[in-house]
Amino acid sequence: MAAKPHPTSTHWGAYRVEVEDDRVVGVRPDPRDPAPSPLMANTPGAQHHRTRVARPAVRRRWLEHGPGADPRRGDPDDEYVEVEWSTALDLLANELDRVRTRHGNAAIFGGSYGWGSAGRIHHAQSQLHRFLNTIGGYTRSRTTYSHGAVEVLFPRIIGVPAANRLLHRAPSWERIREHTELLVSFGGLRVSNTWIASGGRAAQTAGPAMRAASDAGVEFVSVSPLRDDTSADLKCTWMSLKPGTDTAVLLALMHVLFDEGLADTAFLDRYTVGADRLRAYVMGERDEHGEPGGVERSPEWAERLSGVPADDLRALARRMTEKRTLVNVGWSVQRAKYGEQPLWAGLALACCLGQVGSPGGGFASGYGSMGNYGGGATPVGLPRMPQGTNAVDSLIPVAKISDMLLHPGEPYDYDGERRHFPDIRLVYWAGGNPFHHHQDLNRLTRAFGRPETVVVHETHWTATARHADIVIPATTVLERDDMAASQGDLALRAMPRVVPPHGQARDEYDTYTDLAERMGVREEFTEGRTSWEWMRLAYGRWRSLLARRDLEVPDFDGFWERGRIEIPGRIEDAALMGEFREDPEDSPLRTPSGRIELYSETIASFGYEDCPGHPVWLPGPAVTDQGEDGAERPLVLVANQPRERFHSQQDMGKYSAAQKVHGRAPLRMHPEDAEAAGVSEGDVVRVTGPSGSCLAGVVVDDAPRPGVVQLSTGVWYDPSGSDVTCVHGNPNALARDEGTSSLGQGCTGQLIRVRVEPYEGDPPPVRIFHPPLGVTTQT
Repeated sequence: MAAKPHPTSTHWGAYRVEVEDDRVVGVRPDPRDPAPSPLMANTPGAQHHRTRVARPAVRRRWLEHGPGADPRRGDPDDEYVEVEWSTALDLLANELDRVRTRHGNAAIFGGSYGWGSAGRIHHAQSQLHRFLNTIGGYTRSRTTYSHGAVEVLFPRIIGVPAANRLLHRAPSWERIREHTELLVSFGGLRVSNTWIASGGRAAQTAGPAMRAASDAGVEFVSVSPLRDDTSADLKCTWMSLKPGTDTAVLLALMHVLFDEGLADTAFLDRYTVGADRLRAYVMGERDEHGEPGGVERSPEWAERLSGVPADDLRALARRMTEKRTLVNVGWSVQRAKYGEQPLWAGLALACCLGQVGSPGGGFASGYGSMGNYGGGATPVGLPRMPQGTNAVDSLIPVAKISDMLLHPGEPYDYDGERRHFPDIRLVYWAGGNPFHHHQDLNRLTRAFGRPETVVVHETHWTATARHADIVIPATTVLERDDMAASQGDLALRAMPRVVPPHGQARDEYDTYTDLAERMGVREEFTEGRTSWEWMRLAYGRWRSLLARRDLEVPDFDGFWERGRIEIPGRIEDAALMGEFREDPEDSPLRTPSGRIELYSETIASFGYEDCPGHPVWLPGPAVTDQGEDGAERPLVLVANQPRERFHSQQDMGKYSAAQKVHGRAPLRMHPEDAEAAGVSEGDVVRVTGPSGSCLAGVVVDDAPRPGVVQLSTGVWYDPSGSDVTCVHGNPNALARDEGTSSLGQGCTGQLIRVRVEPYEGDPPPVRIFHPPLGVTTQT
C-alpha cells in the first residue's frame, strides 16, 4: 500500500509526511509553498531515531544519593535508570514540593527558552510556565538569544511601541519592492534564515519576495565578511569587511554625510535629539565622554579597521543620499561584544539620511534574520494556551544562565538596574536546548552541576537531556493534535496526529496534569479541560476577537475539517514610525524627549563604559589580533545560523548529516587560510578559541573573506573526547560567555577569535547519537 501523506507544520514551514505502518517514511512539500525549505528532509530520520527518549529516566547518582549539587552532571559516561511513569512523577512532585517549601518558588528556574513545538497549544514554554505558575511561580528569563540587544536598546531610544513595531511590524517585501531603491544590509540577507519563524509559515515567501524586489529594480548592498550572506540571484554588491567592524563603517558613512554637507539637518533638528553630540564625536571634535578632542571617524580611519576601501565608503554614502534607502542591521551583527553599537549607529545613519518614517526608507533590524520579519501582523494575535500569572518577581536576561547558577546572590548590571542573581535549587527545562544556544559550554556544564536537581522534558537525548537528573519523554509534533501559525502568517493550519507516540512518550499537558494532581492543583491547572478542549477554546476566543472587527472565520469544526484557513485582516505598515514622521507633535515617540534619541540622557546616566549615551566605536575581541590570554588566534570565526537544520533540531536527519565532513560540522575556510594552516578539503581539524576547542571538517571555499572562517551553530554538543571540548564541531564550545554590554546583556556568540590546525592521529568518534548508559533504545 502506498504511503499516505499527512499535512503538518513546523518552525520551518508547512509540508506533508508520508506514513506506512505508523512510521514516517518520507516527506513532500506543501503544493501551495513556492519555495519549501529542504529542512523537511530531516524529519523521517529524526522521528524514529535511536536517541528518542522512550521512557522516563533518572540519573543513577541522583537516584541513589538524592538531590544535591554534582559536578559530574553531564558526564558522557553517566548512567540512567529507566523507571515507571508513576515513579518519575512521584519523584518530581516531591522534589518540587521540597524546593518550594524550603527555599521558595524563586529557587525554581523555569528555563524553557526554546522552540520545541510550532503548535499553539502544545507549546513547551507555555505549558511549563502555566504549570509552574499554578504551583506558585518561578524565576524566569527575559529577552532572547536572537536579538537581546535590540530588545533592550530600542525601547530606550525610540520607545516601546515603536520598538515593538521594529521587531514585529516591519514593512513587507512587497512594500520594499514598491518603494525602496537601495537596501544596504549589515549582516547580509541569508535566505536560509528566512525558512524559520516561531510557529512556522504557511508558505516560504521571503526568498521569492527578495528576488521579486531585485527584479523590480531594488539594488542591494550586503555588508558582511561572507559573500554568500546574500543570495547570488539578487542584484547585489558585496562590501567585504572584517568581522566586528560594522560600527566603524556606519560611523564613517555618517562622517561623509556631515563632511560633505549631505546630512539632512532639517530632519535631525525636528525628529531627533543629540545629533550635535553625535556629529561632534564622528568629526573628532569630542570623545565618547563628550570631552574635547577625539578621533575623526573618517573613511580612511574605517578602512584601517574594516578593510573596506575609503573610496567605496564615500561612494556608498553618496548613493544613499540619492536614493530611497533602507538601512538593515541584521540580528547576527548585534550578537557580538558591544552589539548595541551597530544597531544605534544604523538608526543614526538612517536619521542622517532623513529617511526614517518614509515608505521604503529608514531603518530596520531583521530582514534576512527570520521568515516572518516583514510579513505583516495578524489583527488580534493568534490562538494560544494561557500561561497564567507568575507570582514571583525574579528574572535574569536569558544569556546570563551560567552566571546565575554559578554566582547566586551576586550583583550584576542590566538596563539601568543593579540586580542580584537568585539562588536556584531546581532547573526545569522543556522544549529548548541551552547546550545549543549558550556560549562556553565547559562553563555551562559547571553551572549545571550546581543546582540540586535538573529536570528536562525532551523528545531526544540531547546534550541538555544528558545534563538532567529526571528526563521526561515528550511527544513530537507528529504525535499529537495541534494548530500552527506565526505572527503575520498567511494561514492557520491544523496539525492532526500522524503517528502514535514513541515508546511511552506523552503529551506534556498530560504530564503536567498528573503532576498537578499529585500537588493538589489539578483543577487550577486544567480548569477541567483536556488539551483538545483547550484547543477548541483557544480557537473560539480568537474567532470571537476577529468577529469584533467584522472578520469571519469558520467555527472550530469547520477549521479542523478544512485543515487550513486564511487569516483575515492582516496588517502591513508601509513605513516604521510613519505617523511620527507625519506629525511628531501629535504622534510623539514614547521616549523622554518624544523624539529619536541619538543621544540618550537616560542611558548616559547609567554610567556604563561599555554603552555610553550615543553610538561609539568600541573594538570587540574579534577585532584584536590575539585573546586576552595571549594565545595567538589569527582567524575570526563566524558562528552563524545553520542552513542544514533549525538550530539543533533533527541534527541526525538526512539533510543535516549530508552536509557534514566525516560526520562533523563543516568549517569553511578561504583557500589562503587553508594553505597557511596546512590543511586541505576534507581534513579533520582542531579549532581552538578562548574557551575551548572542537573538531570540524574542512571545506575550502572563497565565500568567506581571507582571515575569516565559518562554522555554523547547531550540531549536538559532544564532550566525549579526552583532548577536545567537543568532538562534533559545536562553536559554542569555543566562545566566551559574556554579555553585549551592561545595558543589554545580550548573547555574544557570533564572532570568535580562533586558531585552526590539523588534528594529529585518529579523531575520537562522535558518540552523541547513541543513547546514554542504561537507556534501552526503541526504533
